[in-house]
Amino acid sequence: MSDAHSLIRYDLQIIAAWIEPGSRVLDLGCGEGDLLQHLINRKKVVGAGIEHNEEKVARCIEKGLSVLQGDINQEILDYPDHAFDHVILSQTLQQVYAPAALIRSMLRVGRRGIVSFPNFSHWSLRLQLLLTGRAPVSRQLPYQWHDTPNIRVITLTDFRRFAAEVGLQVLKEAAINTNSQDRFGRITKVLPNLRATYGIYMIAAGKGFPS
Repeated sequence: MSDAHSLIRYDLQIIAAWIEPGSRVLDLGCGEGDLLQHLINRKKVVGAGIEHNEEKVARCIEKGLSVLQGDINQEILDYPDHAFDHVILSQTLQQVYAPAALIRSMLRVGRRGIVSFPNFSHWSLRLQLLLTGRAPVSRQLPYQWHDTPNIRVITLTDFRRFAAEVGLQVLKEAAINTNSQDRFGRITKVLPNLRATYGIYMIAAGKGFPS
C-alpha cells in the first residue's frame, strides 16, 4: 500500500482501494469515522455512517461527517432502495444477532456490500484451544468469553459456505494477516483459512438471494 493509505488500518486500506471515486457510501458501525473521512478526502465519495456509541458519533460530527447515532439493524431500514453504491460493515459481522437479515438490508440499500471479520480459524486460536482447553484470546479477539461483544464464531470457509447457501455473489475477497490496529499487513494467499487473521469480502445479491 502507498503512503497515502498509511493513516488508516490495513484492513481499511484494502476496503478503500475497492471503492470507486465519487461513490455513495454508507459505513455501518463507522466508529470515529476514520474510513469515511479517508474516502471523502481521497476519493471524493458522498459518505454517511451509523454508529451506536454516542461518544464516537460526537467525534465524527466534530470532523464534519454525516453520522447517525443508533442501532445499525434498525437505522438502515429507513434508507430507500439503492441509495448507495457501497455499504460497509467492517469488523462488526461477528457482533450481529441476525447477520443474514442485516446483509439483506445492506444489499437492498446498496448495490454492493463489503464485510470484514476476524478469522476464528487462525492457527494460533486453534492451538490455544487445543493446548489450554479454554476459549481463545488474541489481539484480534481480545475479550474473555464472559465480556465479549462477539456472538458469532466466523471462519473464512464458513463465510464462503454461507454466501453460497443464501445466494450471495463474492465479487472480491482478501485474506489478510494483521493486528486490529496495525497500519501494515499482508495478503495471505496460501492456506488463508489457517493463516489469515481477517477476511474481507465484497458481495452482491446473486441468483436466488431474497430481496
